[in-house]
Amino acid sequence: MSATDVAYEIRSKLPRTEDIIVDYLSGYLVDEASEDEDVLQITRNMLESFARDRPSALEELLQKLAQILETRLQGRPAARVHKLTKLDKVMDMSKSGGLSNTITFGGAVDLESVNKAKASRVDVKKLEKQEAKLKAKIEKRAMKGLYEGSKLLDQHQKQQSYEDMFLKVNSIEASLAGKNKAKDIHLPSIDVTFGSNRILSGASLTLAYGRRYGLIGRNGVGKSTLLRHIALREVAIPSHITILFVEQEVIGDDTSAIDSVLKADVWRESLLREEAMLNAKLQELEGQGDEKRFDDARDEAATRLTEVHASLSEMEAESGPARAATLLAGLGFSEADQHRPTKSFSGGWRMRLALARALFVKPHLLLLDEPSNHIDLNALAWLEDYLQTWPGTLLVVSHDRAFLDAVATDIVHQHSGRLDYYKGNFTQFYSTKSERDKKLQKEYETQMEYRSHLQAFIDRWRYNANRAAQAQSKIKILEKLPELEPPVAEETETFRFPDCDKIAPPLLQLSGVTFGYSPDKLILKNVDIDVGLESRIAVVGANGAGKSTLIKLLTGELQPMGGQVNRNGRLRVGYFAQHHVDTLTPTMTPVAFLASKFPGKSEQEYRSHLGNFQISGMTGLQLIGTLSGGQKSRVAFAALSLQNPHVLLLDEPTNHLDIEGLDALMHALKVWNGGVILISHDERFITTVAQELWVCGEGTVKKFYGDVQSYKSLIVDNLKKSTP
Repeated sequence: MSATDVAYEIRSKLPRTEDIIVDYLSGYLVDEASEDEDVLQITRNMLESFARDRPSALEELLQKLAQILETRLQGRPAARVHKLTKLDKVMDMSKSGGLSNTITFGGAVDLESVNKAKASRVDVKKLEKQEAKLKAKIEKRAMKGLYEGSKLLDQHQKQQSYEDMFLKVNSIEASLAGKNKAKDIHLPSIDVTFGSNRILSGASLTLAYGRRYGLIGRNGVGKSTLLRHIALREVAIPSHITILFVEQEVIGDDTSAIDSVLKADVWRESLLREEAMLNAKLQELEGQGDEKRFDDARDEAATRLTEVHASLSEMEAESGPARAATLLAGLGFSEADQHRPTKSFSGGWRMRLALARALFVKPHLLLLDEPSNHIDLNALAWLEDYLQTWPGTLLVVSHDRAFLDAVATDIVHQHSGRLDYYKGNFTQFYSTKSERDKKLQKEYETQMEYRSHLQAFIDRWRYNANRAAQAQSKIKILEKLPELEPPVAEETETFRFPDCDKIAPPLLQLSGVTFGYSPDKLILKNVDIDVGLESRIAVVGANGAGKSTLIKLLTGELQPMGGQVNRNGRLRVGYFAQHHVDTLTPTMTPVAFLASKFPGKSEQEYRSHLGNFQISGMTGLQLIGTLSGGQKSRVAFAALSLQNPHVLLLDEPTNHLDIEGLDALMHALKVWNGGVILISHDERFITTVAQELWVCGEGTVKKFYGDVQSYKSLIVDNLKKSTP
């Protein structure tokens, strides 16, 4: 059996299989598969995405491969074990010229002795090609380990309740013991890995208590992984420092929203339960006699009750309900919503609930991962204002520059396996980093020019008797020069939407439109809006005010109860949904997904189109389910642009994109010649792309005559006035 036979069988049964997958499997099954591996299961996993519509063909292929491989695998050892072997005759080591330099490479063959006095017949080009293939396979296996590690971590976290995890990570005994200890964190050298992927190596983690740190870096660099390691104390955070990480939404049940927030403080809940138990015990003991054992029991219970009251007073337990209500109101929960069961809320609102719970607990170290992704502009304005007075340490991952400018006192830049620290907010970081990069580039260029000058002198006069001494002097100077690494070039991204063809107005109009799911519950009333190729409109407002409903009316997904919708017959509308991940097929590759939605192009054309949105190389052949959130967004934009739309309707398009991706999207939209209507919480994105600001609220949509900052200030002022 040869690799060609295996490749033939795969192509005959599943002709749509990518060539790179066929080549990999044929080589793996013939050359690398060992007896202790379930080769057929591995093969099934890799081919399933190409056999979604032909499962029977996949089964036939696996049966055929099993027959072909049966004899070969049985004769193949599971692992090669090297054992000590007795030599045929005595070897005098003193006369052997010492050990060969290569005998330790393989353990069984002395390459140096075998090849002495023989001319090398190695084809260097073939060797390099083979090494490159081997490296690619190793990297692929490493990524497989990374994805499996991610699944295992998620499974481990789901097995533990919030209370169990909280008490495991935040021991009340350790916290009490370290009451007067410093809460600064300084770990000079930490290593963070995920699966077989190294995230940080020898990095310094320094967080001063009371500072607010913005953690930034490219998509996939491992920012969320670092937060998880800190949250689970896999990084050696001092045990007396309490930690809380907002990552997963609250699990829905019959608990009301406000009770869910109150129960988040596990220590407070535990002390309140103990207080109730002690009061009941004392009441029971009051009815007993004056015997010494009852007096002792009463004294013991009273003493402990005093301690509990002191602890509750210290954590301001009596103000808990009022604080919880204020937090929920700021995040957009009405008074009626606060008493609804958590199971009645959508995923986005449960994430807000998780954020409110974390703010209520007030841990020494609060970890937030893209908090702005789950809240509207109104709630974001309140959160920015609230976090500016946060008493503990904050470490937040965010791509929102305006949010980082408002909240962060320091920026931590994660890249190249290390952490770099900058004082100030994001704007100050960008300015400082740009200046530092320019300085490093200038130093590097100056030294390279000086080196070139010295080397030219040496090359010219090295063998001249009159100048030899000078040449030697220059050589010594050159040797003593410090080695400067070339500055790492700043990575940039580009997105590109194809220009749309011109069509005559009107393109899309809503005239006196009214919509509601029932006549007595209207969401929008008398809406008038005109969308053209030159339109650049941002729609803002609280969640539930009708922003997404407006977008769906424009797409035609919803029909109005009253009024008129006028749409040009040639109009093509591209819609980027807030939960765009649901529109992607996780078991398909980006290339296969585009081919299924927009057939008729070659694989190279699909890969080239994905490259317009920075999905390049092997990423286009990975399963969508294994891609990061930012990469999935890029695939969604690539699919959107293949529609060649005249108008783009974008519902929270910035979620999951890193700062570089966001810059690329903003530039692409600015130079595009079609119309854009967007819903976003990102102030910088709105300011850069939009020319008009419309506010959705109180059942209508009206133009706002002011900028985003004015709107946010208005929201915060109104919230403060309504809060007692």
